Amino acid sequence: MGAVAMVLQVDDSGPDDAIAQRLRDLGFVAGEPVRLVARGPLGADPVLIQIGYTRFALRRAEAARVRISTDATAESLSGKAP
Repeated sequence: MGAVAMVLQVDDSGPDDAIAQRLRDLGFVAGEPVRLVARGPLGADPVLIQIGYTRFALRRAEAARVRISTDATAESLSGKAP
């Protein structure tokens, strides 16, 4: 937690994925720095993500759509490898 990562992409779960589009509209776009601020108790929902000065509480299923890069590794904001 607290380390800055870069957004690689937002994965669509299907055609016309409204949640993925909303994440992109909120600023989860390639090259944008993001930071995991907090997680729910015992790894539960939600996760608190910061982009710039704005914080978003996302469900793990939503966060899993955001592919990030931390140094040389790629993973999702939910903490799972793609």
